[in-house]
Order: sequence, then C-alpha cells, then structure tokens
Amino acid sequence: MSARRWQRPSWFAIALTLVGIALFVRLGIWQLDRVDEARHLLAAFDAAPKAALEDFAAVRAAPPADRYPHVRVHGRFLADRSWLRDEQIRDGKLGVEVYAAFVAEGSDASNGNDEVLLVDRGWIAWSHERGTQPALPPLAEGEVAVTGVYAPFPGNGIRVGGNALTRQTQWPKLTLAIDAQEIAADLNRPLLPRVLLLDADAASGFVRSWTPSVMPPERHRGYAVQWFAFAVAAIVIFVLLHYKKV
Repeated sequence: MSARRWQRPSWFAIALTLVGIALFVRLGIWQLDRVDEARHLLAAFDAAPKAALEDFAAVRAAPPADRYPHVRVHGRFLADRSWLRDEQIRDGKLGVEVYAAFVAEGSDASNGNDEVLLVDRGWIAWSHERGTQPALPPLAEGEVAVTGVYAPFPGNGIRVGGNALTRQTQWPKLTLAIDAQEIAADLNRPLLPRVLLLDADAASGFVRSWTPSVMPPERHRGYAVQWFAFAVAAIVIFVLLHYKKV
C-alpha cells in the first residue's frame, strides 16, 4: 500500500516558485490598477465633448495625460492633404475614417518645421466598388475655427504590408493605419502629439461617434484573474512535485 510523503525541495525550486508567485501577483495587482485607470479615462472621454472649450495653445504641445481637452482651434486646412483609414465599419456598413491636415493659428505656414494638427473629420460610407471614390464633403477654405476633442492617435494593432502611403501619388491616400511618423513623413512636416476629433455636426456629412483607444476595464480585470490564477498554479505545481507517493 502506497503513501504520500513530503520530499524536501531544493533551494532553487523554492526560490523559483517564490519569484514566480511574486511576479504573477504583482502583475495581477497592476492589471487591477489599470481597471480604475481605464474607467477614469473612459469617463473623461465621455465628458470631454460636453466640457467648456479650452485654449488650444495651453495644451497644444503638452496635453494632459489623464484627460481629453475640448478645444477651439483657429487656422486653415491644407488643401488636398487627406488620408482615408480603410475598412472602418459602422452599423454594419463599410466605410472610411477621413483625416485632414490643419495648420493651427500661430503656426508659420512657410516654416517646414512647424507642426501640423491632424484632424479626424469623421466616418463616411464607401461601397468600395471598382472605379469609385468616397464622396467626401469639401474642406473649408481660408481661415476657419474648428472645435473638438484633443485625443491620442488611434491604435493600429498588428500591421502587415508596410507603409502604404509611399506607394501612392494621388490624394486622398488610402491606408489601414494612422501612424503619426508615416503621415509626418508624407507631409514632410512634423505632427502635433494628438489628433483633433471634430465635434458632431449633422450638416457635416460625416458620422462622428468617437470611442477612445483604451482597453476596456473588463479586459484588464480578466487579465488580472489570469495572473492570479498563474500564482495559484505555481503553488499547486510546487506541492505536487514535492508531495510524492512512496
């Protein structure tokens, strides 16, 4: 008849197990902290379009990391400099997100080193039928004032195929990713650190329903549970390896 007896573990096994448990617990706690952070940012994003307008100059170069300023910007659009983010689906319809280059007031249009503001005009449907282009409403000409939420660049996820902008010569240019460095190189001018998401306007011809590039709190919570489960698994494995039948 067999019995189980505790086998003394090596110091290496003890150290490895303790380090693993500490690491997994620390990662779980970090993900729980991200839950609160994501909730705060989502609430701030929802409140941003309703907030009072701020001075763009105060947040232009160094926007606050914990909120999304609602700003009014004076300046002018650069003619024929637009980008279409392809394969954007809204309410089951295929379309594109339209971005334009904007020279804000206080910028020197003749200075090639001056930063440009990328403006998200919104989403518009496009069937992608051969030989067609999306019917884009024209850009405003001359000096204008635009209002919107000053938000981080959208996330792009996993990318394949490299930079599509360098292979195109006609505007607007089609791309799957809005990459700040690639667009800056395309313009041969640097970009400001954030994008302006224009305020909703039924007469604009665009759908403007914004969602922040923030991982949902539920996903952070799920990752936390996984890390804590790894810590428990490390304990279980340690016990099973050293509590053997004799």
